[in-house]
Amino acid sequence: MGLCHLTASRICTSHVERQNLTMRMQIRRFTRLTNGFSKKFENHWAALALYFAYYNFCRIHSSIRVTPAMEAKITDHVWDLAELLG
Repeated sequence: MGLCHLTASRICTSHVERQNLTMRMQIRRFTRLTNGFSKKFENHWAALALYFAYYNFCRIHSSIRVTPAMEAKITDHVWDLAELLG
């Protein structure tokens, strides 16, 4: 299902809140009292891009038993870090 098929009745804030929690728990840049913050916007953006690429292409999710990219038929295999960064 693509984004163009979303309707107001299908929007669920719990999914957004769960994604926000996952990001805060896995990315030290979003927690308070840490020294892993980004001084430059470009570094922050790059860290987020890397996180989302890993989350969607490398990490197998227990609820769907594949990566989100595999579920969406974007790829047919789990990527390793060398493939992601290459």
